[in-house]
Amino acid sequence: MSTTDTAVAPPTSAEPETGGTPARRAAALLWRAARPESAHLWAGLAWLALAAGLDALGPVLGKAFIDRYLLPRDPAIGAMAGLLLGALVAGWVASWVRYRQLSRLAGVAMRSVRRIRESVYGHVLRLPMAFFDKAITGQLVSRVTNDTEAVKQLYVQVLFVMLDALIMLASLLVTMAFLDWRLMLIVTALVPAVFGIVYLYQRLSAPAVARTRELRSELNAQTAESISGMAVLQATGATQRYGERYAHINRSHYESRRTELKANAWLLRPALDLLNVAMLAVVIAVFGLREAGGTLSAIEVGVLYAFVSYVGRVTEPLIQLTMQFSQLQQAIIAAARVNTLLDEAEADRPAATGRVTAGAVRAEALDFAYTPGVPVLRQVILDIAPGEFIGIVGPTGSGKSSLLSLLLRFYVPTGGQLLVDGQPIASLDEEAFRDAVGLVPQEPFLLATTVHENIAMGRPLNEAQVQQAARAAGAHDFIERLEHGYQTRLGEGGARLAVGEKQLIAIARALAGQPKILLLDEATSHVDSETEAVVQRALAALRGRLTLISIAHRLSTIRDADRIVVLNHGRIAEAGPHEALMAIDGGLYRRLVELQQLSSDEASEGAGAPGEPRDDRPR
Repeated sequence: MSTTDTAVAPPTSAEPETGGTPARRAAALLWRAARPESAHLWAGLAWLALAAGLDALGPVLGKAFIDRYLLPRDPAIGAMAGLLLGALVAGWVASWVRYRQLSRLAGVAMRSVRRIRESVYGHVLRLPMAFFDKAITGQLVSRVTNDTEAVKQLYVQVLFVMLDALIMLASLLVTMAFLDWRLMLIVTALVPAVFGIVYLYQRLSAPAVARTRELRSELNAQTAESISGMAVLQATGATQRYGERYAHINRSHYESRRTELKANAWLLRPALDLLNVAMLAVVIAVFGLREAGGTLSAIEVGVLYAFVSYVGRVTEPLIQLTMQFSQLQQAIIAAARVNTLLDEAEADRPAATGRVTAGAVRAEALDFAYTPGVPVLRQVILDIAPGEFIGIVGPTGSGKSSLLSLLLRFYVPTGGQLLVDGQPIASLDEEAFRDAVGLVPQEPFLLATTVHENIAMGRPLNEAQVQQAARAAGAHDFIERLEHGYQTRLGEGGARLAVGEKQLIAIARALAGQPKILLLDEATSHVDSETEAVVQRALAALRGRLTLISIAHRLSTIRDADRIVVLNHGRIAEAGPHEALMAIDGGLYRRLVELQQLSSDEASEGAGAPGEPRDDRPR
């Protein structure tokens, strides 16, 4: 990997960027991103300094031309005029070099921001699931996109423009000191006045800038949330209420932005233009007083010309500095938000070498709580043999999904331990574990890409391997009927497929990795009876070949399981085959089956034809 492609290194304990003010942390973030190209950065800054020095020589040569050749009417005035013209051309070349170097530095900036964005996205991918339990999707997207874009503005439009202005300002002040250090001190009075204006602007605008970015994230969050839930919004007649809520946030964003622009209009360019006029008046007044006192000599006319020129030139970089300050303020806040996201602790992935070999799972006195003191699982003891089919059922809130999350290593148990093939689950190599454990979620997640890519999910699988997984899931036939078969693009969220077809694609994806353990999270709760039968046949063909652990809401899908584990209030209440659990008088599993059967019979009665007999036989 080349140095220009090196990822942004995370802060270490020896680096101060994890603390301090937002400005210091933003600077640290920028430096970490640009460090792989530090040689290009320093070379660019050196060229900027050289160009600024050449540009500052113009008024000095003009002063020499006036004092030594124009006023004394020296015969060599023609040669000096040529030299002055050459100096003007050199100044133009210097300006060209400056802008060329700024464009090269902009290239460094763009690559640095690319590294920041990739680092932020990669960091988000490595965050623990507990982070996403509380994260708001729209705001998270805003951090990864809008805020990193603002950091790009800090690099490209702010940082290097401000550096160029500072270098130019320093060269001008040094040159003025060489001509007349007293007048230079008078002109230097511009600098603290400008910084005073900037300080006042910061005090007035900083809260508005922070509020503006916060409200922009809220707008993004509500937009994303509304689009994803549009069917519910329209079905419940909530579109007007949500439109009003959006308008309220948008008005607040408008007022915050307006406050920021007011501070900009009153304190930046107008105030600086007033300082420029005042400084010109002071410089001319000083020369007028010298003439009134009889101390003004002919040679000082050139100095007057030079200083009048320098006052205009000093004002321009100061204007550049102040005009960029609004962007700087926003970018620092955006960089602070990016830093806050980067400070989120990644999921703990200790170095481990264990492998899943057979697919045996054992829970020993397993405890778990999302919030300390509020247990979700209590003393769960479970032993699953390789190739066994286990169904997990229970009322809502009994801990089924939490147990599945622990099996997926999304969370760490708060007590007891979870073993796979006799090894603590934390001792298994992360990549090997993910290859060995397949998941079929309740809500299938499909990408807006081809069927092939949705099954392969970036794994190096050829067409034959993808089709083999689809056949095992019972999905091959309907895929072949699609317009372009496995190369058919499914649209966002698999919009072109029925719910059952999406679930079959999800099962094929899980099987494509040839897992040793397959976890199903209510995988048939949203499919019709025909698709459920297809899924059942696919699972039956897998029995004995891998360990199946299925959380079931539709109890008919796990009645043929080797064992059914019934959870209640975080504990195992019952366990055994379907027939044994149904034989328990007053048992929880039997009650769940009867309630579900009653609901099914009532639904069938409501949908049946008049006079159609009901089947009340127990099942």
